[in-house]
Amino acid sequence: MFQTRLCRQFTLQTTSKPLYATMKTTSIRFYSTRNPLFEKILIANRGEIACRVMRTAKELGIKTVAVYSEADVNAQHVKMADESFLIGPPPSAQSYLSIDKILNVARMTGAQAIHPGYGFLSENAEFADRVKTEKLAFIGPSGDAMRSMGSKSESKYIMEDAGVPVVPGYHGENQDVQFLKEQAEKIGYPVLIKAVKGGGGKGMRIVRSASEFEEMLESSKRESIKSFGDDKVLVEKYLERPRHVEVQVFADKHDNCVHLFERDCSVQRRHQKVIEEAPGPGLTEEIRAHLGAKAVAAARAVGYENAGTVEFIMDNVDKQFYFMEMNTRLQVEHPVTEMVTNTDLVHWQLEVAAGNRLPMLQEELKLRGHAFEARIYAENPSNHFLPDTGTLFSVRTPQPSADLRVETGFIEGDQISVHYDPMIAKLVVRGEDRNDALRRFRRALEQYQIVGLETNIGFVKRVAEHPEFIKGEVETGFIPDYEKDLLKPPAAPSAETLATAANAIRLSEIAQTQANAKDPYNPWSTLHQTFRLNMRDTRTVTFVDSKDSDKQYKVEITTQDKGDAVDIKVVSADDGSVLKTYTDVQAQYNEQGELVSSIDSKQVKSNVVMDGDEVTVFDEYGRTEVRLATPPYVIASAKGADSTGSIKTPMPCKISQVLVTPGQKIEKGTTLVVLEAMKMEHVIKAPMTGTISEVLYSVGDLVDENKSLVTFADE
Repeated sequence: MFQTRLCRQFTLQTTSKPLYATMKTTSIRFYSTRNPLFEKILIANRGEIACRVMRTAKELGIKTVAVYSEADVNAQHVKMADESFLIGPPPSAQSYLSIDKILNVARMTGAQAIHPGYGFLSENAEFADRVKTEKLAFIGPSGDAMRSMGSKSESKYIMEDAGVPVVPGYHGENQDVQFLKEQAEKIGYPVLIKAVKGGGGKGMRIVRSASEFEEMLESSKRESIKSFGDDKVLVEKYLERPRHVEVQVFADKHDNCVHLFERDCSVQRRHQKVIEEAPGPGLTEEIRAHLGAKAVAAARAVGYENAGTVEFIMDNVDKQFYFMEMNTRLQVEHPVTEMVTNTDLVHWQLEVAAGNRLPMLQEELKLRGHAFEARIYAENPSNHFLPDTGTLFSVRTPQPSADLRVETGFIEGDQISVHYDPMIAKLVVRGEDRNDALRRFRRALEQYQIVGLETNIGFVKRVAEHPEFIKGEVETGFIPDYEKDLLKPPAAPSAETLATAANAIRLSEIAQTQANAKDPYNPWSTLHQTFRLNMRDTRTVTFVDSKDSDKQYKVEITTQDKGDAVDIKVVSADDGSVLKTYTDVQAQYNEQGELVSSIDSKQVKSNVVMDGDEVTVFDEYGRTEVRLATPPYVIASAKGADSTGSIKTPMPCKISQVLVTPGQKIEKGTTLVVLEAMKMEHVIKAPMTGTISEVLYSVGDLVDENKSLVTFADE
C-alpha cells in the first residue's frame, strides 16, 4: 500500500459528457480460436485519450477503471469511468507516473488489463514489465520492444541492420561535450540535438553554428533529464526542407504485421504537431508502398506487438526518407488513420492484447478518402504559442457525424490546468478527397468556438486557408516560413460586429429587467403592464478593442416608439467619425442560442458570449473580442501601479531556475529565469542592460500569469 489516500468514485450518471461522433463498426474477422476480450480494464491516463479508450471499451461491454490526481477530481474521464480512484496530488510524478499506485488500483478493482494511453507511462518499459509481472495484460508492446525503440541511438543500429534508411549522425554512448561538438562538425551544420529517450519535441534543439552548440546541448540535456530522467542525446544531420511522415503499424502474437498507410504531420510549432493528415499529400503509390514496407520491417526487427508508429523524416526535394524514431504506443493522431481505413484502433489493441489475430490483414486494408486532424490547444499563437490555463467559459463545437469527430476530455466549465499538456481536443474531419476534406475541415474550425482562454483555433484555420497548404506544399518549417501570413495582427472590429455586440448587451439588460419584474418582492413588478423601459431613448455602449487597447468605439442604440426595432450608430472614439449607421435593426435569439439579427437588409447569425466586461462575437467576420470600457470614475480612483522596470510571467508556470541575484549587473539578452509550463522549458532573458533590484520568486514556486519575476533598479 502507499500512503496517498485512495478515493473510490462510482459514477452513476453525469449530466454532461465529451462530444464525439458515433464511430462506424470496424470490420472484424473473427477466428474459431478467438479469445474473449477483457471484462474490466484500467486506463492509466487522463483527459482526451482516457475518454477515447473508455468509449470503445463501453461499446464492447468492457468495464473501465479511471485514476486521477487532485487536480482532476471533476474531470470528464473520472465521470465517464465505471470506477475512479484518487492516486495523488497534481504533479504527475506523484500521481499519473506512479507505477506502484496504479498497480495497486488494478489489484483492488480486479482489472485484467491496463491501457496506458499516450504520454505519462505509455512508453515506460519498466511499467510494461511490472504490469505483466502482476499477471495483467499490457495493452501495448513489450518492455523489450520499448527499450529497443525507446533509445534513439540503439534503434538507429537496429534499423540499419533491418535495411531501414537512417539519417546520418552520431548515436553512440560518448556524451563528452567536446566529442559531441566534434561529431557535429563532421556531420556538418545545421545539426539536430535530440534526447535519446525523447518525444513530443522535448529535449530537441536545432544548432546552426558551432558557437551555439554548447548552450543548446546544455539546454537539451536539462530538459531531457526533467522529462525522461535521462540526459543522453544524439546528434544528427538536420534537413532544411524536411517533411514529417509517419506510418501506423500493427502486429499480433501470430506473426502478422501490417501497416495502415501514412500520415503527414509536417505542420508543427516547437517541434510539436498541430495538423495531421492522411494520406500524405503528393506521395506516389510507389513511395507509399515503400514507406509501408520499411515501417513493417522496422516493427518486425524488434518483435513488435500491438499499435505503433514508425516516424520518418522525408527530404521534400528528392522524396528520400529516413527513419527518425518509433513511438511504441497509440499516437495522438490515430483518428485520422481510423477515418481513412474505417477501423477502430483501440478495438484492435484490445483484440491483440487478448491474444487474438489482427482484425484485418494487409490485403484487406484500403484507403477511403482523405482526413485532417487539428490539435486544439489552450495557447496563444501570437505570443510564441505559450500555453494558457483557465476555465472553458463557453464551448461550441461542430456537429459530430460519421465523418467528423470531436475527441475531447473537456466540456464547458472544465479547467485547463497548468500541471498537464494544454491540448483541449482533437478535431478530425474526413472527405472523399483532399479538397473535399479541406473544405469541410475549414468549416468545422469556424464552428469550433471557445471563450475563456486563448486557443489556436483561429491560427489553425489560417493554416488551412493558406494557398501553399491548399496545394499540399507542407514541410516542418511551414509555420516559420509563413509566419507573417499566419500570425498577422487581427483586423479592426467591423461596424456590424460592434453593432451586434452592443445590441446583445441591450437584450441582456432587458432580459434581466424582465426577470426582476417577475419577482413579487421587486418594486418594478407593481408597475402597470404597459410601462416600457425601452421607450424612445438612446443608450451608449463604449467598447475597447481587446487586441489594441488604444482603439475605442462608441455604439449608440436608439429605441423606437413602437415595436422592438432599434437604430444603431457606430462611432470611432478617436475622432468622433461615424463608421456606420443602421436603422430598423431587429434581433432575437434562436433555439441554438444564436443571435439572429436583421441588419443592413440581411439576416445574420452570431454567437455572442458575455463574460463580465468581456464580449466575444463569432460571426461572418470571424472571432472578435472587445470589452466594455472602464468608467472614468473607476480609473480615477484606482491606486498603485506595477513597476515599469519589471519582467513578468508570460503564462502560469513553475520556477525552474533563477540565474540572477539582487544587485547583479547584467547585459541585454542575459538569461534571468527559466520557467516550466506544460512540461516545456521557457527561458526569460533580459530586455535591457541594467542592475537587478529584486528577485521575487524562488525555484519551485508556482506563479500566475503576468506576475513580476525580477525588477530592475531605476537608473
